Amino acid sequence: MTTRTPPRAAATARPGAPASPGTAVRRLTVRQVRRGTLVVALLCGGLTAFVAQQYEQTFSGAVGLDSLAALADNPAIRTLFGPALALDDPGGFTVWRTGTVAAVLAGIWAALAGTRVTRGEEEAGRADLLLAGRVRPATLVRTALGVLLTAGAVIGAAVVAGMLAAGTAVTGAVLFGALVGGTAMAGGALGVLAGQLVTERRSASGLAVAVLLAGLLARMVGDGVASLAWLQWLSPFGLLGRVAPYALDRAAPLLVLVVLVAVPAVLAAVLAGGRDVGSGRWRGRDRARTPSRLLRSLPGFAVHRVRRPTLTWSLGVGAYYLLIGLLATAMLDFLRDNPVFAELAADAGFARLASVEGYAASLFSLLAVPVGAYAAARIAAVAGDEAASRLTLLYSRPVGRVRWAGWEAVAVAVGTVVVAAVGGLATWAGASWVDAGLGLGGALGGALSVVPVALLCLGAALLALGWFPQAVLAVGVLPAAGGYLLLVLADSFGWPSWVRGLSPFAHLAAVPADPVDVAGLVGMLAVALVLAAAGLAGYARRDLRG
Repeated sequence: MTTRTPPRAAATARPGAPASPGTAVRRLTVRQVRRGTLVVALLCGGLTAFVAQQYEQTFSGAVGLDSLAALADNPAIRTLFGPALALDDPGGFTVWRTGTVAAVLAGIWAALAGTRVTRGEEEAGRADLLLAGRVRPATLVRTALGVLLTAGAVIGAAVVAGMLAAGTAVTGAVLFGALVGGTAMAGGALGVLAGQLVTERRSASGLAVAVLLAGLLARMVGDGVASLAWLQWLSPFGLLGRVAPYALDRAAPLLVLVVLVAVPAVLAAVLAGGRDVGSGRWRGRDRARTPSRLLRSLPGFAVHRVRRPTLTWSLGVGAYYLLIGLLATAMLDFLRDNPVFAELAADAGFARLASVEGYAASLFSLLAVPVGAYAAARIAAVAGDEAASRLTLLYSRPVGRVRWAGWEAVAVAVGTVVVAAVGGLATWAGASWVDAGLGLGGALGGALSVVPVALLCLGAALLALGWFPQAVLAVGVLPAAGGYLLLVLADSFGWPSWVRGLSPFAHLAAVPADPVDVAGLVGMLAVALVLAAAGLAGYARRDLRG
């Protein structure tokens, strides 16, 4: 009788064997951000390519060298849009017109994605399963950083491809794409870092976005005040003027962008190694506090939930529109001295910029976008609280879902009025400081006239809460962001009037230059109520998540 030793297991993995922990985590993170990366890349690449293609039809040959010099030297133009360089080139014009917009879009998306795949996973408890095995917290953070940096590179490559497809110079296209992609990388690194510092995803997202917007404000101040031009080096947005794609094509300032990406990325990786799972480096002191009286009723609880976000959004909107008011006289003087730009503005839909009321009305129309985003974000917070099981205790009591969501919607609707009113007051304060002649009533009326668009966003967000709870924010911002884009495209391509009429902005009057469009206001409010009712009906019938 003989015995045989069992054959040794093969050293190589069998086909279909489970991937290593690091590979599995990487695939999971890629799956979480791939859709957003694709959307942002298409938006940034498509927007820049579209503007470059339209340059010959809308701008080339219409402006002389003297007018270009006046545009570049005007402090109001530099503050709002950045330095106007190489406007006689389609690439330079595209950088000036869309560079900041594309960079802000990419940076904020990446920051929110960074907090979602790190702090959001810990907050929801999903990271606990991974960390119970061989995966360490530092591995999760390094993987998230690698995926987000790659996503930023994809967005930058999309911008390069769009600019090259439009026929612009290769060097300028590469530098422009590097700036937009680098801003996305910086935003992603900030989001991951914020996720290591604070214990709530909501707070981490607010911190990362606040740092990015502070950088944008530093760029605006640095471009508008010559003695503070050094502020441009402190943010990715300011580096756009330093690199000057299609004009000076300086690559050296990109080294500063590398530092702005590397510093938060390294800090995030270091801080992840020495903290407890579910906690942050910034820990508040434990102390007894008297519960707020607002927590004694559902309406009070709803107010308690929106008061801080309303204050934060109001401060941001107020700071920007204060600057708009301060620049009123400089902008009006520029347009009066350069009528060719007034004509171009009229062709773009801003026909009344020659008066302070028309100037305010044109910029108040843009106010609908942040106010609508505020409303959608607050309803998205309800969906997030539901998914994280933070509403379980509330719903375990005799509280109906429709009743709770209704009070939340009422509080958010009041918040939209507050945020819009702060924008109007800030514009009036700035215009009064420079004696621009804008009255308080006109400023408030113009700002509040955009509230119906924000209420449409609120209704759309409630509709998504009831029927598509995983897409509340995307659906909620559609009436404002999508509606504004539809109006621009319809005016640019001469689309039929009924297509243009689908945009809520087509039904907004240029208040205070024109009287309020009562019919449009009533129609938008009616649509918002129908959307909200449909959403609440769906919310009452579907299963809770979490």
